[in-house]
Amino acid sequence: MELGLSGKVVLVTGGSGSLGSAMVTAFAAEGARIALTYRHDPGRAEKLARAVEARGGEVLVVEYDLADRASIRSAVDTVVGEWGALDVLVLNASAQQGTRTTPVAFEDVPVEHWQQALRTDVEGAFHTVQAALPAMKGRGWGRIVLLSANIVVRGANGDEPFIASKMALHGLGRTLATELAADGILVNVVAPGATVSDGFLRRFPDETRATFAGLDDAGIKRVLNHGAPVGKVSTPADVANAVLFLASGANGNISGNVLHVAGGH
Repeated sequence: MELGLSGKVVLVTGGSGSLGSAMVTAFAAEGARIALTYRHDPGRAEKLARAVEARGGEVLVVEYDLADRASIRSAVDTVVGEWGALDVLVLNASAQQGTRTTPVAFEDVPVEHWQQALRTDVEGAFHTVQAALPAMKGRGWGRIVLLSANIVVRGANGDEPFIASKMALHGLGRTLATELAADGILVNVVAPGATVSDGFLRRFPDETRATFAGLDDAGIKRVLNHGAPVGKVSTPADVANAVLFLASGANGNISGNVLHVAGGH
């Protein structure tokens, strides 16, 4: 299938993490020009960029802080200044590490945690999309993919800040899909379930993680059963492939939807 991504300019926020790295690699394989962001670890981002470049990809590494509006605008301006365009925005960065391993009663949730979740992830999404749109509009084509989480449709005890902030992206995506339709910009949400990422594996005790030694993502996926009907957790590549399709020219008319990559959950 021709995805129509060759030469497209793609910005993947949080591009140096487990999921982000898989997305960057997938877009690069399709011939897209990739800008990936980092916040804490420029070395990891640069290492990924060099690996992609070694396979013929074109990569730009930019600093980006979801909690800092100036940093967000600077990152977008850097990409547009380098390549003169922005065709695809994948909002993958998050200030949160996923659901809690130890639930906290709602009345005990620190107000600072609640404020950080909403002000950083929700307002960061607002500022990022707002900064990107001037470069995307007027071209007749664009794609925006927001990363949420499958758990938001079921809820989880003690995870109200995380779930509320991710569910807000569903409303944002649905509204943007309507507003931006006339500009040819399609907007969708991808909601991964349990995925073999660094954050997911950190939830397991050391002795369990030791059993994964020597296994690749697919091998770990076969070992784990996370209660989904398919019986396996996803790999970062599973999520990346869903994002890739929705962000591509092969997606001709899907907008305003939430795609769950969760093995049937």
